[in-house]
Amino acid sequence: MSYRKILAGVDGSPTSLKAAQRAVELAKEVGAKVTLISVGEHGRKYVSDASDRFEGSGVHIDTIVDTGDPADVILETAQDGDYDLIVVGNKGMSGVNRFLLGSVPSKISHHSPCDVLIVHTTG
Repeated sequence: MSYRKILAGVDGSPTSLKAAQRAVELAKEVGAKVTLISVGEHGRKYVSDASDRFEGSGVHIDTIVDTGDPADVILETAQDGDYDLIVVGNKGMSGVNRFLLGSVPSKISHHSPCDVLIVHTTG
């Protein structure tokens, strides 16, 4: 199977940028497009910063900003947008936010309509 459309979640954390970097590298290898998605209050800044970081990579990059439960939004976007692969880091938010929202990578891995790459971004 060849990936054509890759959806990469970014939340402003250094670990999510590592995962997005892996998505861009993979996209470059297979000729896919990448969509960076962020969910929440600062989403526009997060996708803009990530998109700027990968400018000049030779990969077509789109961005999406939405509100709601991060895992649910990413899953719905993957389904509705006919994505082939979701890329997320193994850890992003920490502390109270992680406890309240649950593990986004875990939920995505259990409910995804497509392949999932969980990038090991922490020691």
